[in-house]
Amino acid sequence: MDVQTGFFYVFSLVMLFAAFRVITARNPVHAVLFLMLAFSQAAGIWLLLKAEFLAVTLVLVYLGAVMVLFLFVVMMLDIHIDSLRQGFWRHFPLALAIGALISLDMAVVLFGGFRAGEAPVVPETVTNAAGQVVQYSNTKALGTLLYTKYLYPLEIAAVILLVAMISAIALTLRERKDSKKIDPSEQVRVKARDRVEVVKLAITRAAPAAEASATGAATVEEAKK
Repeated sequence: MDVQTGFFYVFSLVMLFAAFRVITARNPVHAVLFLMLAFSQAAGIWLLLKAEFLAVTLVLVYLGAVMVLFLFVVMMLDIHIDSLRQGFWRHFPLALAIGALISLDMAVVLFGGFRAGEAPVVPETVTNAAGQVVQYSNTKALGTLLYTKYLYPLEIAAVILLVAMISAIALTLRERKDSKKIDPSEQVRVKARDRVEVVKLAITRAAPAAEASATGAATVEEAKK
């Protein structure tokens, strides 16, 4: 077994362990951290497969932006773990059956589509349309394949992501009756005379309790006289 194969097994074992801990960790913050570990191991496997662009994109986009955002959101949310775990064992048989079905589908795809064989040879130089020898670019080859053969799946994925983004914005900006929001434009245009009003009140009589006490004191004084 060569060094590359050894690194592949190490990355794979760590990634499987991290993926398992993502769904079994009791703390949501720990689950996000394990998910970041799984993504980092997947990036290492892509490097072994000579897919440098995908590995760097995974590290920069997911580990550098998306997962950090997930981590901050999970840390700021007040998640009641006990209430979320209620009814876990009641739905466990259904979840186990769905997990077994997904595992079976993945096994059929992996064993049917990825047979053991020689690793693909990546050329160091290629010949362009003009007959000139240029340096091989993994990113250029991926972009050419993505926008020619897989153009329609790419557009469908883009539309789905756009719909999801618009739905998230619509759910965030929906009107709620229990919301106590204030229009920022009204806050900016506010003036002191709109907030404070001086009212001149006329002289009023004393309160009934005060009048009764005063009358009672006067009666006592008259009785003493």
